[in-house]
Amino acid sequence: MNGVTGGTKTMKQQHTLNVTPRANTGRSASRRLRKVNQIPAILYGKHTKPETLSVDGPEFIRLIKSIAGSAALIQLERKGATGNAALSFLQEVQRDPITDKYLHLDLQEVKSDEKMEIRVRLSLVGESFGVKNQSGVLETPTQQVRIRCFPQDLPPFIAVDVTELKVGETIHIGELKAIPGVDFLDDKNQPVVSCVEPVAEEVAATPAPAAGAAAPAAGATPAAGAAAAPAAGDAKAAAPAGDKKAAAPAAGKAPAAKPAPAKK
Repeated sequence: MNGVTGGTKTMKQQHTLNVTPRANTGRSASRRLRKVNQIPAILYGKHTKPETLSVDGPEFIRLIKSIAGSAALIQLERKGATGNAALSFLQEVQRDPITDKYLHLDLQEVKSDEKMEIRVRLSLVGESFGVKNQSGVLETPTQQVRIRCFPQDLPPFIAVDVTELKVGETIHIGELKAIPGVDFLDDKNQPVVSCVEPVAEEVAATPAPAAGAAAPAAGATPAAGAAAAPAAGDAKAAAPAGDKKAAAPAAGKAPAAKPAPAKK
């Protein structure tokens, strides 16, 4: 499909983060760190053992804001050590679902002379033809793609031009434009973005009246407290309360005998 592009920018800006090695681990130690506005972290890589660290909370928040969701390389500067920096990227960030505070960081160490694998977010570019002219809606089942590259070739994002995307069309991984030094690792048939017809809202149908039920007379309003109509098939309806005429005796019963006149 024409108009499909990939990100071509390479990582020019390198971010720096100060870290402090820590010996104490476990939940209690992590809670104590968070109370003093520090974030527990761990650094691991292919050629080194996992290293537990702590990161200053406000400094990390400033870093996250400057990265703004892009793939970024972070140079870790260990406090109190010189010439011992490590190149890394954020592998995972854990946050509290209620307070939204940062709970833990996973950092992946990389080497400048080795290819690394990383997930990079997708960024849609342009206004889709299907959205603009066919009332279509864009669906993005894939938010990130896995790539392999050298650190110096890392793009901050993968741009996908959707300008020519029409209703009923889909852009797949295999249709993304090649980026020098970058290999796409996901299935080529995996959808990236689709333009679909909007889902029509269903209106609940009014239930039809029961078969055989008589419609009320036009303009007639039933009086309050009126007795219900007799059920179909009943021979006679019971006399309303307060009627001057006595109700007929039940079938098969003789009328009650009149009392004899009193003797004088």
